[in-house]
Amino acid sequence: MTAIGHATDDLVVAHLPLVGYHVSEVLMRVPPTVTRDELASAGSLALVLAARAYDASTGVPFARYAALRIRGALLDELRSMDWATRGARHRARELASTSDRLTAALGRSPSRDELATALGTDVATVDQARQDSERRVLSIDATVHPVADLISDDTPGPEEALLTGERLRYLRAGVDALPERLRCVVEELFFHDRPVAELAAELGVTQSRISQLRTEALALLRDGLNSSLDPDLVPAADRPDGVAERRRRTYFASVAARAAMSTTPHRAVADPGLIPAQRQVADTARELRAQAVTG
Repeated sequence: MTAIGHATDDLVVAHLPLVGYHVSEVLMRVPPTVTRDELASAGSLALVLAARAYDASTGVPFARYAALRIRGALLDELRSMDWATRGARHRARELASTSDRLTAALGRSPSRDELATALGTDVATVDQARQDSERRVLSIDATVHPVADLISDDTPGPEEALLTGERLRYLRAGVDALPERLRCVVEELFFHDRPVAELAAELGVTQSRISQLRTEALALLRDGLNSSLDPDLVPAADRPDGVAERRRRTYFASVAARAAMSTTPHRAVADPGLIPAQRQVADTARELRAQAVTG
C-alpha cells in the first residue's frame, strides 16, 4: 500500500467517532423508522471519500472538512428515503384542502362519498390519498409531514444542533489552549462568574489590567475559533513573520488539534459555562472597535 493509502486509512480510523456522533445527533430528530445502520453506512462512506479528497495544504482541519461531508451525506440519505411521488403529494394536499372546505360548509367531517364527489373521483382514490397523507415522509423539502413538522418547535433542528455542538467543542479547546494567565481570567470571569474586583485582588493586579487581559483573551479566542471554523474572518497580521504572529499561529494549531482529538463532543454542549463565553466571543469584534473609538 502506498504512503497516500496509509495516510487515508489513518484519517478514516482516527475520525470514525465523528460518524457515530453525527448519526446520533440526527437520530434524535427524526422518526424511529430511520435506522442507525442506514445512516452510519452513508456517514462512513462520506468519511472515506473525505479522506481521499482531503488536501492538507488548504489549512482546513480534516475534522472540520469531514464533518461537513458527513452531515451532507446524512441529509442526502434522509432525502433518499422519501417514498412519496409528486402525484401522491398533490393528491394528499388536494384531499386535505377539500376536506377542510367541506367541513366548514357542512359543519361536520365529510364522508368518503362526499369527498369523492367533491374531488370528481371515486372512493378508492380518496382512500389511497388518505393513506398517503397519513404516512410520514422523510424528506427535507417534503410538503406532507416534512421532518421539520415532526420536530418540536422549541428544539433546534439537526443542522443547527450539530453546528452549535461543533462550535462549542472548538470553544472548549480554545479556552484550554490559551496561555495560563489568559485562561485563568476567562475561566474565572465566565465559568465561575467571579467579580472583576475580586479577581484583580486575587491576582495582585488592577481592575483595568483584568479588563485588558479579558479583551486580549477574547480576541485570541475569537481568532482561534475562526481559524478553524471561518478562516476568512481571521484578520491578516501586520507582521506575518513576527514573534507575536508565530505565537498566534501556534495557538491556532493547538486549538485545531485539541478539537480534533476530542472524543466526547457532548461534554462541550453540556457545559453551561461555555454559553456566555460563546456570546462574548461573538461580540468581541464590536467591543474592540468600540474601545478603539473611545480609547
